[in-house]
Amino acid sequence: MTGRFEMPEDRCVILARYMLEENCTVRSAAARFGISKSTVHKDLTEKLAARNAVLFSEVRKLLQKNKEERHLRGGEATKRKYAERKKA
Repeated sequence: MTGRFEMPEDRCVILARYMLEENCTVRSAAARFGISKSTVHKDLTEKLAARNAVLFSEVRKLLQKNKEERHLRGGEATKRKYAERKKA
């Protein structure tokens, strides 16, 4: 799928549903849809709140969980990076 959407206001709902179904991060959703992380974040935190309050509430929980876990993901990425260097 490319970064093109039928209607821009629908993009926030599509992104929200995708993130909830896949339990993914803003970064991975941005990569999947070919748009920037800041666009995904703005759609989810600003536009979605005005468009669908129930969906926004669910996404907000996921964004908070991802924020709380980001230091763990960063640590794992660094661990993998140095493990790969050690093999080479």
